Amino acid sequence: MSKKKNDKKERYEDKSRRSAGGSSNRKPSNDSRGGASAPKGKKPMTLSEEVYRLFFKNPKEEYNYKQISAALLIDDQNERLTVATILSELENRDIIQQTEHGSFKLVPRTNDPVGIVDRTNGGAVYVSIEGYDVDISILPNKHKNAMKGDTARVHVYPNRGSRRQEGEIVEIVQRAHQEFVGTVQLSARYAFVVPSDARVPFDFFIPLSELNGAKDKQKVVVRVVEWPEKLEDKPVAVIKEVLGNAGENNTEMNAIMAEYGLPVAFDKAVDDFAKGISNVITEKEIAKRRDFRNVLTVTIDPFDAKDFDDALSFQTLDNGNFEVGVHIADVSHYLAENTILDNEAIKRATSVYLVDRCVPMLPETLSNFLCSLRPHEEKLTFSAVFEIKPDATIVNEWFGRTVINSDHRFTYEEAQQIIEVKKATDAKIPVEMDFMALYKQLGINKNIGSAILELYKLHLIIRAERFKNGAINFNAPEVKFKLDANGKPLGTYIKESKESNNLIEEFMLMANKRVAAFVGKSAKTDYDKQIVQLNVKPKGSPTFVYRVHDKPNPEKLSIFIEFINQLGYNFKGGSDKQVSASMNALVDDVKGKGEQNLIETMAIRTMAKAIYTTENIGHYGLSFDYYTHFTSPIRRYPDVMVHRLLQHYLDGGTAVNKNNYEALCKHSSDREKLAAEAERASIKYKQVEFMKDRIGAEFAGTISGVTEWGMFVEATDTKCEGLVRMKDIPGDYFEFDEKRMAAVGVKTKKIYRLGDKVRIEVKRADLAKKQLDYILIEDKSE
Repeated sequence: MSKKKNDKKERYEDKSRRSAGGSSNRKPSNDSRGGASAPKGKKPMTLSEEVYRLFFKNPKEEYNYKQISAALLIDDQNERLTVATILSELENRDIIQQTEHGSFKLVPRTNDPVGIVDRTNGGAVYVSIEGYDVDISILPNKHKNAMKGDTARVHVYPNRGSRRQEGEIVEIVQRAHQEFVGTVQLSARYAFVVPSDARVPFDFFIPLSELNGAKDKQKVVVRVVEWPEKLEDKPVAVIKEVLGNAGENNTEMNAIMAEYGLPVAFDKAVDDFAKGISNVITEKEIAKRRDFRNVLTVTIDPFDAKDFDDALSFQTLDNGNFEVGVHIADVSHYLAENTILDNEAIKRATSVYLVDRCVPMLPETLSNFLCSLRPHEEKLTFSAVFEIKPDATIVNEWFGRTVINSDHRFTYEEAQQIIEVKKATDAKIPVEMDFMALYKQLGINKNIGSAILELYKLHLIIRAERFKNGAINFNAPEVKFKLDANGKPLGTYIKESKESNNLIEEFMLMANKRVAAFVGKSAKTDYDKQIVQLNVKPKGSPTFVYRVHDKPNPEKLSIFIEFINQLGYNFKGGSDKQVSASMNALVDDVKGKGEQNLIETMAIRTMAKAIYTTENIGHYGLSFDYYTHFTSPIRRYPDVMVHRLLQHYLDGGTAVNKNNYEALCKHSSDREKLAAEAERASIKYKQVEFMKDRIGAEFAGTISGVTEWGMFVEATDTKCEGLVRMKDIPGDYFEFDEKRMAAVGVKTKKIYRLGDKVRIEVKRADLAKKQLDYILIEDKSE
């Protein structure tokens, strides 16, 4: 036998040397890796299992019964004959096959299950397999360098009393990523790229001929050209793109986009195609549409917005009711199907909002100009128009293509000023500026101001009804950064939603809900029967794109309730409405408290994730039976699909291919998740960058999380969260108490709990890993 084969046998990792029948006559091994007893709590393997395992560990090797006996340290002749019998049995079961040399080898396996790989920052590898109740924990060094998102074939070991289901990856079926982001380390004879993602456990070897002009310590994108067979070898890659110098703002933001596989710039061909689209609105086109150009219309958006994709029109009817139009940019008019521009929009599926920029789904020609509902410009829109009573009851509804001319562009802050004057006036509180003075300052007339106030009153009724029906009110404050011209963070502030934000939200939710019900609802409820439908409703329930949100997993909800109750809050389970009521009461209870961020984050994680699909199950969080995304086609591709399908059915079209739309829904959900992860990564980077200049500085903070390795603390002023490791808690040796979610001193029994106020010192700010480390420098304040 060759030395190579002997070496492989010596690396064979089967630790238990037990025969099927009790005592063993095998020689003890001098190798400390051999001769070990079975792990505590696990049954020893039979001889048949050991023989099979040897073949499985070495699928390309051939063995006869003598070589197997030697590998398993068997010298008893009777046991050797038993090995020969086992080989015959395994051959009969088509597990092994005889070769032309009279030896045996493993039959190539195709029936091992296939799943999706996940890899933690700590290096643990799991595989999620459809049909399995738990993820498969992959043994160390048995992962074949599988990365997060890879599709892998797994051999699942029989469960021998372990709490975890274990296995090993036998084949990488498909790599999720061939490109990675990292930093160049260059020497005279070779180069490596150190990955930015902590979950990538290896560096990439770069031939000097494939540097593509990259210099030492620059951020780059590499493409793997050769994956190694051995774990100890590094993948060979070439540098595809040089992003720039590490630490520069544009470099780091583009690196985050590349790390998540999100494109930044548009190809010239795509950009040129967009620029070639006509901006002329012809009279022929207007004639096809309902004309709202003379109806009072406004937009309300963030102060720095450029892509205005929604507007509200308002007028009082002769019967005393109101007509409210929800007008959405008609992107589908400009975005023709099966074009290079449409294909690019499908690929991106969503705009990405990093901490300092928006990377749009559509080129700026469309997103900021052609489609953007800018004031005092004629714009093509797709609208949901409602006649509404003063008590917010919908009398009738109409959906279709329209043309508008917005009278005014409000920021949320400006609209809020009008609302604040209204609230103060109603409460008989003196105001610095009355309505007329404010209207003059804002550059609007009384009619526009009055429209805002009527919409405000309607939204209050609609919102109250929604929560009464069981909607959940997650509204966590959003951390924002003050940045200089170069993107350097100068400070942080909290952005909270106010009534002006809620006003827009409620009418957008109403449009999304009613569009979904119009297409998808075949049987009318009592509520629907009172609404006069001004369009011809499609027959049955044809293919449509829904935004769905499933009910919470009962097991996750049970764990969350137990945890919350241990913290002293009263959370009751029960029906969907009872859970929603308890969740809303909890959100109100924790508002402004130290544990608010943690509890709201855990509550959101307890919920299912909202996704796009053609299979409607309703939206649990909003308490809607039917819901879609109709209102943001400039930044979300599913909204474009909704517009196209809605128009198709308004034109009398029949049902379309469901499978095609379901595939697009899944793709859109996946891209939305990546965009959210990239946004969080950009925020974390800015937090670390902000604190990097404050090493040694002290801050007041609140314990926002406790784990076995330390406590997470959120600095009160900056909202920057970092880790205080257990060893950095002074005065004792601290251990994690999982039941109480606390750090407890072994000798002093001192306890640090969620929500406790502490003082911390900034110890380390690692930009490459986006990690902050703090030191606890003072006991919690009373």
